[in-house]
Amino acid sequence: MSPSAVPHGKTALRLEWKFLPKEVRALVEDELGSPVVKAESRNGGFTAGFASVLTGADGSQVFVKAASKVAQAEIAASYSEEIDTVVALGDGVPAPRLDWFSRQESWVLLGFEAVPSRQPRRPWRPPELDRALDLAETIAAATRTIPSGLALVPLVRDLPTLVTGWSAVPTTWPHHDEAAALAARLGTLPADHFVHADLRDDNILFAADGRTLACDWNWPALGTIWQDTVDLLISAHGDGLDAEAVLATRDLTRDVEPDHIDAWLAGVCGYMLAATQRPAPPTSPYLRVHQQWTADAAWSWLTQRRGWRA
Repeated sequence: MSPSAVPHGKTALRLEWKFLPKEVRALVEDELGSPVVKAESRNGGFTAGFASVLTGADGSQVFVKAASKVAQAEIAASYSEEIDTVVALGDGVPAPRLDWFSRQESWVLLGFEAVPSRQPRRPWRPPELDRALDLAETIAAATRTIPSGLALVPLVRDLPTLVTGWSAVPTTWPHHDEAAALAARLGTLPADHFVHADLRDDNILFAADGRTLACDWNWPALGTIWQDTVDLLISAHGDGLDAEAVLATRDLTRDVEPDHIDAWLAGVCGYMLAATQRPAPPTSPYLRVHQQWTADAAWSWLTQRRGWRA
């Protein structure tokens, strides 16, 4: 594996406060109770939605996400889903508090508590990885009973190329058919647990008050209880850590059937390889770089586990 070329925390080209419509800025300032005098964009992630910590003249702060239903329909829809998810889950999950939201007119807005915090460093450090994995286990424990208001579907139905992605990969790829067969097994695995489905380093906050929080609850789905844990370990393996040793010690993964883990690695690899064949969106110049690196990391770990020629 080569070091990631993704500039972590600086991957998104986002809207800036001054370019939001006047009526949107007025709504935010009304909720904040003070005119905004400072806006600090948060440029992690891979979407162009507005995401900034705003400071009012009175010193009050809020973290705001916003997207236009017209110009950014897909992002706005995901933000609307995040509202539903966070409201349904309430304070039972480790997430920043949602103080207000709006789906009026042509914009979707969310106002979260502004949490003094930092994101995990990359490459992963073992103590910080442990903290992130603890977070995944906390989410799994808190969501064993899924709120009835969440109409979740299996992730493989939301993202079918997790199962079929290898059909877009040249058959000259080593062990192509074996990897495709493994990925196809994902459709048979239990999908009966809540999964965050986007638990990356740039969606994790190490708060100054000691909390570890997950952000961006846009893509919840049903999956295996260990899925978020393995997703984190794919990136840890790519960063050179012994993911296999960690896998064997974690509560959610140590007793999992090895072929099930391999099926997930094959599915992630195929999904990411298929995605890299599409043009990079102009508002997310590092998305394809991230996807290629993730495919490489998943493939590297899978080949080690299966004893394949890389």
